[in-house]
Amino acid sequence: MKIAVTSQNRKTVTGHAGRCRKFWIYTLEESRVVDKSLLELSKDESFHDSDSNAPHPLDNMNILLTAEVGKGLSARLARKGIRVVVTQETDPDSAIKQLVQTTE
Repeated sequence: MKIAVTSQNRKTVTGHAGRCRKFWIYTLEESRVVDKSLLELSKDESFHDSDSNAPHPLDNMNILLTAEVGKGLSARLARKGIRVVVTQETDPDSAIKQLVQTTE
């Protein structure tokens, strides 16, 4: 499973998912994190500025984890088979742990 976490400041889970350009990418196998890397998008690649029908660097994610997301982006990601999860947790690693615990 691959999870993208919005983190514009590279430290916390941030909102404004449509304008976010920095994402922590977590790869999980059997509910365990096996890889974590930072993906930085150009301004043109942000969801807000990119074509919703064009391929996107986050198309291979299973889940987008964020502090805030609009209805339009939620619908766009749903069409691509990406589940959106909103969290109040600010620490990315803790947010991933909570997500795993609630989906087991």
